Amino acid sequence: MLMSSNSARPARLHYMANGFRVLSSGDHVVCAVSGEKIPLDALRYWSVADQEAYASAQIATKAMATT
Repeated sequence: MLMSSNSARPARLHYMANGFRVLSSGDHVVCAVSGEKIPLDALRYWSVADQEAYASAQIATKAMATT
């Protein structure tokens, strides 16, 4: 049986206040604003309320200011 690779496959996450839980394995998530792929090991910004990931602090701040 071949092992499937997580390469280039988006993960599904549940965002929590101090971290996130992987619901479906993958190697990245997509920024809700810019559409940029964010590797899981580089993911630092997200919204718990909106369950969205953001590529940078500037994008997160802008997204949260509009809600």
